Amino acid sequence: MSDSMMNTSDVLALDSLLTADELAVREKVRDFTAQRIRPKIAQWYEDAHFPRGLAPELGELGVLGMHLEGYGCPGRTAVEYGLAAMELEAGDSGIRTFVSVQGSLAMTAIHKWGSEAQKEQWLPRMAAGELIGCFALTEPDAGSDPSSMTTVARETADGWVLDGAKRWIGLASIADVMVVWANTGDGIRGFLVPAGTAGVTATPIEPKLSMRASVQCDVTFDAVELGPEAILPGAMGLRGPFSCLNEARYGIAWGAMGAARDSYEAALEYAGTRLQFGRPLSGYQLTQEKLVNMLVEIQKGTLLALHLGRLKDAGHLQPQQISLGKLNNVREAIKIAREARTILGGNGVTLDYSPLRHANNLESVRTYEGTDEVHTLILGQHITGIGAFRG
Repeated sequence: MSDSMMNTSDVLALDSLLTADELAVREKVRDFTAQRIRPKIAQWYEDAHFPRGLAPELGELGVLGMHLEGYGCPGRTAVEYGLAAMELEAGDSGIRTFVSVQGSLAMTAIHKWGSEAQKEQWLPRMAAGELIGCFALTEPDAGSDPSSMTTVARETADGWVLDGAKRWIGLASIADVMVVWANTGDGIRGFLVPAGTAGVTATPIEPKLSMRASVQCDVTFDAVELGPEAILPGAMGLRGPFSCLNEARYGIAWGAMGAARDSYEAALEYAGTRLQFGRPLSGYQLTQEKLVNMLVEIQKGTLLALHLGRLKDAGHLQPQQISLGKLNNVREAIKIAREARTILGGNGVTLDYSPLRHANNLESVRTYEGTDEVHTLILGQHITGIGAFRG
């Protein structure tokens, strides 16, 4: 990407707000995206293929469990993780989603709520990308309302027996370990279920119109026997999974702006070279208005994400602030990707260009880790003091 292109993406000079270390992390991940993701992403998307071999490369890059300390984890700042998420999602939401499921969900659950033995067993190899984890919370009939989950874990003399079903579980069919949330006699608890455990079936959901370079599955648990060591000892109630979801939602606020920026830059470049009626598209007022509107929202959204990152690094970030970032940035990113496609005309519906692929992916990003409606209700409860989740 040329310096002139980057200048047109950062009119407010937001880069001046970043430290040298933060800029170095961003450039490292940007280079990786340019070399390892962009050349192949259209084919991966077309083939509905997740490149599992990319996992150890992402581990070497230092973006798996990036914000976690110890156990082989990179221990980087929240802003550095956010910048990495932005650059990865500029490549594709599916690749950033892998990093999020692995680090913000599965690894965070083990790091935050696991025993010392569980941390030592799983985290170092997950940080290296040698092992893959997934996070099984959503169910066929309990998406936005996890308190209604029907997956159950019954305690026995030998440990636990797990029964139930989950849906839209990222990476489940290729995971080496599942973090599974289930109802017990003492409320919702988390369990670690290694790959190959009898009674577990993970089936990829196909065909999909979105997140095609990623893996989401239906998972069933049929009398799955687990030892007493399977339970995450620190996780009690919904606070356990919600703490992980907030980590993922934070990364999404950054990542969505990466997809938006890439869509804008694709449209800007195309508009400068595509001639219509004897002049480039970028020379028309209507096109310039579209480009300006896109840029304004990208700059605002990036500044919002950076502010959230500074709050997080200072230990002050609140759940309602994360909801505001996720709600706004994904909503605006979808608008930007769709508008960018209009500048590309008919060519924009091919995989030669990224905006419509980004728009399709963002429909999934908009839905997972809390829909627009859920984040609206979280913010509504915060500003009114009245919970309106149940009619």
